[in-house]
Amino acid sequence: MTEQYYDRTNRPDAVAGGVRVIPITTPLGPFNVWTKRTGNNPSLKVLLLHGGPGATHDYFEAFDSFLPAAGIEYYYYDQLGSGRSDNPADSSLWDLNRFVDEVEQVRTALELGPGNFVLLGHSWGGILAMEYALAHGDELKGLVISNMMSSAPAYTRYANDVLVPAMNQDDLAEIRAIEARNDYANPRYTELLERSYYADHIVRMRPEEVPEPVSYAFSNINHDLYLTMQGPSEMGMADEASLADWDRTNDLESITVPTLVLGGRHDTMDPSFLEMMATRIPRGSCYICENGSHMAMYDDQEAYFKALLDFLSSL
Repeated sequence: MTEQYYDRTNRPDAVAGGVRVIPITTPLGPFNVWTKRTGNNPSLKVLLLHGGPGATHDYFEAFDSFLPAAGIEYYYYDQLGSGRSDNPADSSLWDLNRFVDEVEQVRTALELGPGNFVLLGHSWGGILAMEYALAHGDELKGLVISNMMSSAPAYTRYANDVLVPAMNQDDLAEIRAIEARNDYANPRYTELLERSYYADHIVRMRPEEVPEPVSYAFSNINHDLYLTMQGPSEMGMADEASLADWDRTNDLESITVPTLVLGGRHDTMDPSFLEMMATRIPRGSCYICENGSHMAMYDDQEAYFKALLDFLSSL
């Protein structure tokens, strides 16, 4: 289990130890984003894109238990509006293309390039990673798409057609009633989602077993950013979400770098769709963690990291 920090405002790495604050330009002016480097490997550097949108890098702390021993250099990174990075609190910046440009500015500042740069995106970070690979693939050495389908409509259909019908239907009715009232701040809404959906498909652990970095990242999500791009929950994307119609499945053949697609058998993402994605990517491969869900890096940890480290070593 990765080391746990309960007082994150005073974490040692909050002010030192590989931390670098990177200035970026946006349509609203300059802002700063937070990064932290671990390790030193000139030929293999992994930039981690967290999910949400609007969560924080903290749940990637599981990587501390595996990547250093493998000699891999990697970077935590809080995207604009998330975690320790600036939060402009302006939804005009919660735009997919602007986030792609932000990643490119971070890459440039960190001096990553085709000789060493691997991009790993988890969940929403997987969308961002795919978009980056399509726009700047010549800067990549490798790509990891973790727990994210290449089609938001297909993700939503899988939730509605397969996962939601298997839920406790009384809980589902109450969830839908709360959503109809737009009462998302209601603690009951979170309680119902966690026990009837998230415990099966987000992280398959009892509440008291969920690692603190995961709880922290989720409880400190930027709700405005999350609602704008995703919608109120992980049960598919809301119709009004800006990513609701996003679909890059027909463009996967344009991702030419070695690519690993990772998923979990109990994921919010359709495992068969993830396997199909790897066949569309010319140098793609796929690994499904049989006991894992959306956070397979925790609930099927050994399988997840074996697949990841095997892929990275192949580069």
